[in-house]
Amino acid sequence: MNNTVLVLLGGLIPLLTGFIWYSDKAFGKAWKKEIGFVDTGEPPQGMLKLFLLSYLFGTMAMMFMPSLVVHQYHIGSTLLGSDGFGVEGSALQQYYHEFMTAYGSKYRTFGHGALHGVITAIFFVLPLIGINALFENKSFKYIFIHIGYWALTLAMLGGIACQFYQLKM
Repeated sequence: MNNTVLVLLGGLIPLLTGFIWYSDKAFGKAWKKEIGFVDTGEPPQGMLKLFLLSYLFGTMAMMFMPSLVVHQYHIGSTLLGSDGFGVEGSALQQYYHEFMTAYGSKYRTFGHGALHGVITAIFFVLPLIGINALFENKSFKYIFIHIGYWALTLAMLGGIACQFYQLKM
């Protein structure tokens, strides 16, 4: 699959998982209680802006995921700017091709990417959300509702990125 298409489709994942996660049948009622949501019966305003920005942020997350979940991504980053890298026939480019031929598919599964997505949620997103929530005087329930959502979302983004992202160098 083309990486651009992958990013554009991946940008929908946070919206889709959020639709399910924050529904009243899942964690929506608890989340609404934690944020003090009051249903006025009026339709929410600014929903188009909310969904468009959420989609934009989802595509940004999907663009970044390969650098978190694809181990081979980093050899290109390491060699970038070195003499001969990207020059077909050079010794460095030959080394890169040999390396990718031997190891290019190692750890490139949905499950491996999903694992990295969950690790990212726990060790990166949890501290960010946790710090903000603590200063906003929010409960641990509030924190765990959001972290659950991000663990699921990043697992899916990571799995898809690891399985389908094409390295091009």
